[in-house]
Amino acid sequence: MTALHLRGEVLPEGRTRDLWVRDGVLSTSPVPDAVTVFDGGYLLPGPVDAHCHVGVGEQGPVELSEAAAQAETDRDAGTLLLRDCGAPVDTRPLQERADLPRIVRAGRHLARPKRYIPHLAEQLDDSEELPSAVERQAKSGDGWVKLVGDWIDRSVGDLAPLWPDEVLERAITAAHEHGARVTAHVFGPDALPGLLNAGIDCIEHGTGLDDASIELMARRRVALVPTLINVENFPSFAAAATKYPDYAAQMDKLYRESERTVGKAIEAGVPVYAGTDAGGGIAHGRLVDEVIALNRVGMSAEQALASATWGARSWLGFPDLEDGAVADLVGYEADPRGNLEALRHPKRIVLRGRVVG
Repeated sequence: MTALHLRGEVLPEGRTRDLWVRDGVLSTSPVPDAVTVFDGGYLLPGPVDAHCHVGVGEQGPVELSEAAAQAETDRDAGTLLLRDCGAPVDTRPLQERADLPRIVRAGRHLARPKRYIPHLAEQLDDSEELPSAVERQAKSGDGWVKLVGDWIDRSVGDLAPLWPDEVLERAITAAHEHGARVTAHVFGPDALPGLLNAGIDCIEHGTGLDDASIELMARRRVALVPTLINVENFPSFAAAATKYPDYAAQMDKLYRESERTVGKAIEAGVPVYAGTDAGGGIAHGRLVDEVIALNRVGMSAEQALASATWGARSWLGFPDLEDGAVADLVGYEADPRGNLEALRHPKRIVLRGRVVG
């Protein structure tokens, strides 16, 4: 593997320095015969999409070759670490490819019958099966388990929780005992108390958060990945739900209040990370759109940048640009702290110590 040399202002420290790459690892000491691939500009730890679905297409599960193409799209946009929040396709073979972003897998969604998108989740006939299903997914994933916390219940015509509180407590405890964290898809307000009181580690979407749940998340350091560019689809979800007027009204309300809700979570100190929900109705490669949306609802440019780079990497257990770290980094000519649009134009992409863009 060719040794590399890069020089630029390293973020978040904000100091210009030299970095070398040897055998896929960063070094702050000179490496003989290294080839200079970036000189001048700004160097960021590899950006992170903290909520995506590699292996999900508009019609449901896709072939592994298409899943690889999705990951390539993210990589070419400069995203080098993907937290895959549930996929019906076994993407472990993609983790072995040095040319693809690193993937942190959550296995399959866990849901009840007819209470999630068809063909995506493992459906449990009895809610009492949840703890054992969580154990199974914890063993097959990469430290995360994904629950469907709420979804439309056609018998009531609106969003409703899927799991009894006592079952959630046992399931999340089981995950933690197996070294996994638990996250949940949650649109509305009703499922949140049970999930939070059961000790969940992260909430996806979170459009139904109220002041009490925000305070609890901030105090317990429960993360939020709001997927704002997916929330933009809520009006279309509502418009399509002609048979369920209560659900339609709920989705419209959640949409109207979403920016204020996420802004309050940011202000309260809830750890918030950038995730696109790519897969299905959201195209891959749109991380920059989510970063800009987080800036719009209340994050400073630097906070929004951290939510998709050094902050997100730390949350997922990956280091910054330090001696001995994995060599996943992106160079930009313009300072993204001054204009987040700069993230759309990576000048150099280094993944696992190899130049891929």
